[in-house]
Amino acid sequence: MTEIHTPRLLLRRWHDDDLVPMADINADPQVMQWIGDGSVRDLEQTAEDIERWEEEWDEEGFGLFAVELLASGELAGLVGLSVPTFLPEVLPAVEIGWRLGTPFWGQGYASEAAAATLEFALQDRGLDRVISILRVGNDASENVMRKLGMELERETVHPVYGFPLHIHAIDLTEYQA
Repeated sequence: MTEIHTPRLLLRRWHDDDLVPMADINADPQVMQWIGDGSVRDLEQTAEDIERWEEEWDEEGFGLFAVELLASGELAGLVGLSVPTFLPEVLPAVEIGWRLGTPFWGQGYASEAAAATLEFALQDRGLDRVISILRVGNDASENVMRKLGMELERETVHPVYGFPLHIHAIDLTEYQA
């Protein structure tokens, strides 16, 4: 089982008892405003998401981690790797992304989890390049990308929703562990 420990977090595969707290995160319009078309997701949709994320782990050898606070055991959200099939122009690529519940914003958890996941991608999984896709205006996520050492590589638009996207990237030669 793949787990990553950071000073404050446990990044791990998904458990059955993660469904309700992740559904609560997905039901928050403030969290979801930057994801997809901005729609919230219900319990059933979240269950389907988690099932898909677990399948990606099995198929790709990487996926989205559940992010658990070590101090309390609370589920803070997710961070991890995925193949951004919705944006064919960047393929082949692996994307790093994150989604945390609002009570966990502004405390450095996204940066801490993303840094550990980037190291996992480049060191453990042997990827030579990782991207991150940003909906323009999501300044908090852009800040995390900068902390990871990622740089703006290209500008494009979402192929379905038409809003502007920025693609940030880092490769193994630029990575500072």
